[in-house]
Amino acid sequence: RDAVMSNLADERSPGAAQVTAASNGSERVSVEIADAARLAGIRSHWTDLLGRAAAPNVFMDPALVGVAAAIEPHATHRALLAWKTMDGRDTLVGIWSFAVARPRRSILPMQTIVVPAFAHGYLATPVIDRDHLDETLDAMLDGIASERDLPKIITLDTMGAGEPTYEALRRVLAARGAAPCVFDQMRRPKLASTLDGKAYLESALSSSTRKKLRQHRRKLSEKGFLVSTVSTEPEPVRDALEQFLAMEMSGWKGREGTALASNETDAAYMRGAIAALAAQGDASIHSIYLDGKPVSMQLVVRAGSATFTWKTAYDEAFQDFSPGMLLLEDYTAAFLADKRIAFVDSCSYDDTGYMSAWQERREVADLWIDARRGGSLEFRALSGLQKAYREARATAKALYLQWRKSRKGK
Repeated sequence: RDAVMSNLADERSPGAAQVTAASNGSERVSVEIADAARLAGIRSHWTDLLGRAAAPNVFMDPALVGVAAAIEPHATHRALLAWKTMDGRDTLVGIWSFAVARPRRSILPMQTIVVPAFAHGYLATPVIDRDHLDETLDAMLDGIASERDLPKIITLDTMGAGEPTYEALRRVLAARGAAPCVFDQMRRPKLASTLDGKAYLESALSSSTRKKLRQHRRKLSEKGFLVSTVSTEPEPVRDALEQFLAMEMSGWKGREGTALASNETDAAYMRGAIAALAAQGDASIHSIYLDGKPVSMQLVVRAGSATFTWKTAYDEAFQDFSPGMLLLEDYTAAFLADKRIAFVDSCSYDDTGYMSAWQERREVADLWIDARRGGSLEFRALSGLQKAYREARATAKALYLQWRKSRKGK
């Protein structure tokens, strides 16, 4: 292994793992594979990096790795940390958190590097200094390739596509002779506008839709005291989260077993993640209450100038009043009034649903990549099998939905 390492490597905690280095650039980028204990000590570096990042991503926050590691102590939750000497000091230029596990949405019995590291993460893009994208990605891939205990296939679920980091990754992979396998590309709603809330919603929603929402809000307020709130401090956020979990569990997700509270690990992770982010001022919960009881709620998290609408829930007893859309009106206005926010990622799976009221879109892609230079026969064979499997599932789903539609017509 390359012996050229940053002096910082000698000072890193026992939780810091192996260090490697990239050979490109006038100053080498050194990469360490860090565990939760090591990541707990880089908060100031993370905050500084967010100000220089090409793509801020809350799902790469070091605190979330710590939460996942505490809940699943026998699993491998790690992060690649990339360092570069700039202006005489070691500077964090990249972080890419991951887990070692079976790939999601796959039947292949294999271990891969999975990003995001936890099931409820919605963006796989690493957080990298915008001025050092290519060399940092190259060093990160070398770090994985040279570590014998890590898998070499990296599975990326919903990585931002058509963005600087994605384009840099494609360039680096091409230079390494390791073509990616891209499965799907999708568009999901995003909020990014200089308009205020009133002007934006007037542009985004038809006059008839806005009239209907005003009627819903008025009729709902006739049932009791209606108020829209935002919880931002750790204790109120914690209390609001418990209400969120209970409300989600009482609805269709609870009946189908997909609510967060249906799974002890999922609920523990969400409690830990929201608590950790709220302690940093990076989590809030927007809610509409009727006589002190929640009607609809939205979990919101942030990283630097990027905000993410993570999870949403509503009381199905009030579904005729469009509670999700009423709340969307409220937090859309709040986001657009907050000058610290550059954009809001909806975290939606696709371009459908009520959040499609937002006019801007973010391209995301599911892909697998090989960390090895030159690629490998193993990667080409396994990614080919995965592509065939996903295409077969998509075809089967389309046929099933077509059959259901035909049955309803009879």
